[in-house]
Amino acid sequence: MHNSKLQLKELAELPTSADSHYEDEPSELILDKMLDAEPQPEMIEGMPPSDALTPADRYMELFEHVQSSRIFADSKTFPDCSPKMDPLDILLLYRRTRKKDDFDLHAFVEKYFWLPESRGGEYVSNPGDTLKEHIDNLWPVLTREPESHIPWSSLLPLPQAYIVPGGRFGETYYWDSYFTMLGLAESGRNDLLRTMADNFAWMIETYGHIPNGNRTYYLSRSQPPVFALMVELFEEDGIRGARRYLEHLLKEYEFWMDGAESLAPNQAYRHVVKMPDGVLLNRYWDDRDTPRDESWREDVETAKLSSRPVNEVYRDLRAGAASGWDYSSRWLRDADRLASIRTTQFIPIDLNAFLYKLESAIANISVLKGDRETEALFRQKADDRRTAVNQYMWDEEEGCFRDYDWHRQQMALFSAASVVPLYVGLATHAQADKLADAVRSRLLTQGGILATEYETDEQWDKPNGWAPLQWMAIQGFKLYGNDALGDEIARSWLRTVNDFYQQHHKLIEKYHISGDVPRAGGGGEYPLQDGFGWTNGVARRLIGLYGEKYE
Repeated sequence: MHNSKLQLKELAELPTSADSHYEDEPSELILDKMLDAEPQPEMIEGMPPSDALTPADRYMELFEHVQSSRIFADSKTFPDCSPKMDPLDILLLYRRTRKKDDFDLHAFVEKYFWLPESRGGEYVSNPGDTLKEHIDNLWPVLTREPESHIPWSSLLPLPQAYIVPGGRFGETYYWDSYFTMLGLAESGRNDLLRTMADNFAWMIETYGHIPNGNRTYYLSRSQPPVFALMVELFEEDGIRGARRYLEHLLKEYEFWMDGAESLAPNQAYRHVVKMPDGVLLNRYWDDRDTPRDESWREDVETAKLSSRPVNEVYRDLRAGAASGWDYSSRWLRDADRLASIRTTQFIPIDLNAFLYKLESAIANISVLKGDRETEALFRQKADDRRTAVNQYMWDEEEGCFRDYDWHRQQMALFSAASVVPLYVGLATHAQADKLADAVRSRLLTQGGILATEYETDEQWDKPNGWAPLQWMAIQGFKLYGNDALGDEIARSWLRTVNDFYQQHHKLIEKYHISGDVPRAGGGGEYPLQDGFGWTNGVARRLIGLYGEKYE
């Protein structure tokens, strides 16, 4: 990180006019000479240390010019481009040529950057394949092998093979990967389970946490902390012993609890909130308060619609991305206005349930290693969190868990995130019974369970259903003995995925399940994506449990 700050200082001090050592030559000749001098492309073998500069840091006003000019339909395209030469030189050359009458920004970018490689577009599914066969055949298409790294690319190289979701997402994502791994285990792809385990452990060792994804612009945030669930999956499937990951789990816990010791009641720092009674709960957070590189234009436009300071809006948009629910009425003061987002003011039920699982996993693995002191410490932390969750986020009257707005000191919306306490074993049986009634009456449809009961233009709201929410609801209710509801959700979701597959021969990121006939989901910041990692993973696991009869 220290080197990144130095590079950022160098970028800021670059000459912006004719005071450079290139001033005696015409700009076009300079560009050609530089390109001629560069290998096409220059690669670094092995695992080089990647700096943490994001494309916005690195290209400064060039980055803003590209993103604001809409030369690419998708804001993620330019951040994923790789430079053909030293970015410092590209920025300098941009500053020297941008004011020319014939300057063409699109041509400049295409000449001095490699555009992201489109992978999987050549794949054509076999219409005769069953859903199970289709998923098994997709794993190689979605697999990325370690390869030589283009210098200054935003992609963070990983030491082992990994699965990407598909579509515009050419990198691995933290919480997506857990649900993908469910299917890999069912498909017998233990090789990929092992390599993905190594990758996530490596990222914790290298960066101190698992980033949102393996891009520099994702380093400032994580995603729902599901590494403990991954470790449990490895143990169940005989891939790796849980003990080898204890230090990684402890390090991830330190990341989420950083600063907790110094807080007074009603204070928050990064991911931690100290409640009025002194108990600790957590929120989503991103260390940056600028527009997201991958959604720069969208964030700038959203912030303009708010009366709040733009850095506050940016922080909340980023924290919403860290939640994985980007975006949902869960984070909005006004369900119809994304600009009303207040993610950092909410204590989410799912995040705190996942951290309860992390604390419990550390305690359980400490027993295996004979460390009774650590076991006792984390058993107490888990118990304290369970008590706090019940105090602040259990709604006895409505029979459901809800997020908590700690600024307003009141419970917030009910959503499918309410099933996560069941999935991790935090809830009581009485709570599980009441929650079953709430889910059945408010979220269950013929196609599965909705993300929320509120219909908005945000993709994590009604009418959409998402694979990870189905899986956690199915297994959560079954864990508490409600097999009937779990089985109903499972079969409904399998029908949704299979019916769409039979019509279109593909799986997608999300599904519209509010009507009589499930169809492609909508909403959000980008077009619907095919692939799709976690849909494949959950469907494949459910096929293993329920077979290929979708009735």
